[in-house]
Amino acid sequence: MELVEATADDLDALVERRCDLATAMEEHSELNELAYSGVDEVSDDGFRAHLDDESVTDYLVVHEGETIGFLTLREGRHPSRTYSKHCRIVNVAIDEEHRNRGHGAAVVERVKELARERDCDHLKVSCEWENEDARRFYRDAGFRPKQVDYARPLE
Repeated sequence: MELVEATADDLDALVERRCDLATAMEEHSELNELAYSGVDEVSDDGFRAHLDDESVTDYLVVHEGETIGFLTLREGRHPSRTYSKHCRIVNVAIDEEHRNRGHGAAVVERVKELARERDCDHLKVSCEWENEDARRFYRDAGFRPKQVDYARPLE
């Protein structure tokens, strides 16, 4: 498994996979309701912005020459803390037909290497509270709960 930094040529693959991930997240909260009915309606503007943002990097997850998922990382700082420079896993998704084969764990291991290379001192990730599979995956990967995000619609 390797992570290949995404370029503008990869926008279609990123948008399609992000759409799949967003669709899967709909079931976990009403706040995840999608504004579009299919991948054809999804703008690639968000990923174009990622490509221009120095704190964000998108990768394709490639196994044996085949793209099987994607990853988005964002670096950040908490200057008042001992653990001050972090690498956040914003999105990670392995295509359904490639899940449960160790690819996600391999991605996390590679992210740890990348974070160390970038002088980060800790990793962060969040997931939907109702997504027990994701919570279990991150616990098994050595992450531990630190804080809880709350959200509410403004209607």
